Amino acid sequence: MKQNLQCLRCGCEINHIKRQKLQLGQTDWIFGDLPNLFAGAMEVDIYSCPDCGKLEFFLADAREEGLPQRRCPKCGKQHDFDYPRCPFCKYDYN
Repeated sequence: MKQNLQCLRCGCEINHIKRQKLQLGQTDWIFGDLPNLFAGAMEVDIYSCPDCGKLEFFLADAREEGLPQRRCPKCGKQHDFDYPRCPFCKYDYN
């Protein structure tokens, strides 16, 4: 269930690019890539803004289940809780 999301920077609707596994861990000069094998990977959905080029990453499972929502005290519309400002009226939560 993909939702329409807006760019936090410019407000344009962002597009889903693809689902990708990001490698966790790091290479080591002594053990090489061995730490990467044990660290595993994190699956994310990658979104891109066609206007400003900003990329946003969401945990793959979290986007399908839907992120928790909050209601803006200014305009009353619901949106994902992780936005620092309302994507509709630009109310700043900070």
